[in-house]
Amino acid sequence: FLMARAGYEVRTAFDGQQALVMALDFKPDLVLLDVMMPGMDGFEVASQIRRVAALEQTRIIFLTAKGTERDKQTGYSTGAEYYIVKPFDNDLLVSTVQEVLAYG
Repeated sequence: FLMARAGYEVRTAFDGQQALVMALDFKPDLVLLDVMMPGMDGFEVASQIRRVAALEQTRIIFLTAKGTERDKQTGYSTGAEYYIVKPFDNDLLVSTVQEVLAYG
């Protein structure tokens, strides 16, 4: 809702496998991922996205309750540009998305 309200086209996946299939089909500019998803977790989805040449320009932001330093390191090592821990500030999320899309 927040991203749609900010003017972005939004697609929603309900598990990791669906997120990956949608990314391959849609080729989004940016993917917001939770770490904890049914089936394939967000770290694996990010890793898979980074292995696909057609998605090399897709940016990844983790938005998750998993906030340990190890979780953050894993998120960045799987290819994320940002890692935001829940609860989060709505304005921070929107500005982070804008920044990532503007500056890659």
